[in-house]
Amino acid sequence: MKTAIVIGASGLVGSYITLKLLDDNRYDKVKVFVRNTIDISHPKLEEHIIDFDKIEVWKEFLTGDELYSALGTTIKKAGSKEAQFKVDYTYQYDVAKAAAENGVKKYLLVSSAGANYKSSNFYLRTKGNLDEKVQQLGFEQICIFRPSILVGLRSEKRLGETIGIKIAGTITKIIPALKQYRPIEASQVAEAMIKSANQSISDKIKIYQPLEIFNL
Repeated sequence: MKTAIVIGASGLVGSYITLKLLDDNRYDKVKVFVRNTIDISHPKLEEHIIDFDKIEVWKEFLTGDELYSALGTTIKKAGSKEAQFKVDYTYQYDVAKAAAENGVKKYLLVSSAGANYKSSNFYLRTKGNLDEKVQQLGFEQICIFRPSILVGLRSEKRLGETIGIKIAGTITKIIPALKQYRPIEASQVAEAMIKSANQSISDKIKIYQPLEIFNL
């Protein structure tokens, strides 16, 4: 059986990843690295309360078979672009680098539809930069998932996102060519990631676009 590592376990996609892994008989241990407890009691769960700014203190515990990276925030919540960049890029890259150095074989990252390091949009450029940089790390396999707008219960309300989901849902119904960009349930993204981790894939680096995630 396998050991999975999850960062972002308290977030929208990360919480589903964690619950699904705990319920999956292929895994006998699920390590989560979080700033605050996720309040789950389970014999397979190993919870590490950590400070992402002090990775040198806990990086030795980043050992296992697969790393699921699902950290993410907004400028509103983070307070600035610099703070958002630290969460969306720096923390995730530092964890991925340490895990690769510790011999973790598979890396699975939640990115975003439209991620591009050349984008003029700060969020998409940040996601794109991370996508590019992690591909240079020494994992045996890297799977990057670029879902469209995520749907699910969040701990905090995001009015703009709620409106965006409704608009996107309407537009993608009207214009068939945009169907692949319709909102997707966070639980479906989590399920796709775990399925991918347990499939035999010949490519060392596999990037899943929105439609591929729906079909996985």
